[in-house]
Amino acid sequence: MNSPVSTPLRPVIIGAGPAGVRAAVTLAAAGLRPILIDEAARPGGQIYRQPPAGMTRPPEALYGFEAAKARAIHTALAPYAGQIEHRTDTLVWNIERGALDLMHRTADGQPVSTVLPYDSLILATGATDRILPLPGWTRPGVYTLGGAQIALKAQGCGIGQRVVFAGTGPLLYLIAYQYAKAGATVAAVLDTAPFANRIRALPGLLNCPDTLLKGLYYTAWLTLHGVPLHSGVILREVAGPEGAVSALHWRDSHGQDRETACDGIGLGYGLRSETQLADLAGCSFSFNDLHRVWLPDRDAAGRTSVTGVYVAGDGAGIAGADAAEAAGERAALALLQDRGLSVDTARITVLDRRIARFRRFSAALWTAFPVPAGWAQDLPDSMTLCRCEEITVGTLRRTVQADAPTELNRLKALSRIGMGRCQGRMCGVAAAEVLAHETGRPVSAIARLRPQPPIKPLPAATIPADTAGEATP
Repeated sequence: MNSPVSTPLRPVIIGAGPAGVRAAVTLAAAGLRPILIDEAARPGGQIYRQPPAGMTRPPEALYGFEAAKARAIHTALAPYAGQIEHRTDTLVWNIERGALDLMHRTADGQPVSTVLPYDSLILATGATDRILPLPGWTRPGVYTLGGAQIALKAQGCGIGQRVVFAGTGPLLYLIAYQYAKAGATVAAVLDTAPFANRIRALPGLLNCPDTLLKGLYYTAWLTLHGVPLHSGVILREVAGPEGAVSALHWRDSHGQDRETACDGIGLGYGLRSETQLADLAGCSFSFNDLHRVWLPDRDAAGRTSVTGVYVAGDGAGIAGADAAEAAGERAALALLQDRGLSVDTARITVLDRRIARFRRFSAALWTAFPVPAGWAQDLPDSMTLCRCEEITVGTLRRTVQADAPTELNRLKALSRIGMGRCQGRMCGVAAAEVLAHETGRPVSAIARLRPQPPIKPLPAATIPADTAGEATP
């Protein structure tokens, strides 16, 4: 009797932002039938997030200069509707033994967990805000920069009537511009990075002159419209009555204490790659000194240390939407090559050159807008660092003094930092900086929090499926 012929599983892509969409389209154009999984209802990711159905704001109002790029990503899947299986509103909460654990909701709203096996996986998981807390950051009215942008794009509303955007990074100026254009009062943009850093980074920033010019336009527009822009500041405290924000206290570059009245604050220090799924997939990691985070090891095409697993876009290192698109296509071409299928080598050469240029530009951005040096040294013991478990900086310091942990997972076991519903996604970076400062060790020696499934909270009523999710050729 003849043995049955095994059929290869369909390639799976996690994330429907620029990287994931471009990867899916590339695979479909080559004749494959990929599965694209995303938590959102429609493609676009955070950068090109689509508003709810029925919202009438035009793309030009939502995405500005990037409206054409947003439209291209939003419509890219349509020609391949019969080949790309786009699973929307679906959370990948674990990876184990070559299969994904998924959670979605049935037509009647019931949460259901299913299992989807894979042999090729492209992780295009994007990024989230890097948060370095300051006293008062848990007050209602303080949002991450990404949260402030979501409110504007997805709901057409702001986070306050008089808003301050604080922290560092190009996103600070983009969101301030978007708010001001939408009619909000932007009280100030407070950047912790000295302006001289941008001058030093200029040669690298010239790798992407169009992007550089957009950034210069945003800052010039804000200045011409009376928005105060301050560089080299130190953020001191969010002030206000119980349960509200009334002002942000800060110190200017000349050492003078200042106060800006506001009722909403957007806070962030650039972005941090979402890497939990790459970790659960077994990928090896290395510390990136420039980004001050651990990132999955990968080659120029996005291949990780695990055969059949690829990373693309900001989930592999922050470089922006244009770089993410190129990286998504490049990872898909690598997947095709690894399956023995023919690819356009000339196109690979073009993509490799573009990606290298984007990475040089990204390195310059991190030079221009670095994480503040010595951020952890002046934090008061009373400040909450982990909101989920209500753990203060003082608790971490006392834990270090009493038990001498030198590694982040040991500190987690002793203090519960990172054990809450966010699994350290919000507090992990800050906790690593505090531990490094308290022990006198470089943050690269602190290690990283080991991910624990589920990577995001699941409803208690999640029903395990009777059968594994099918993967057809």
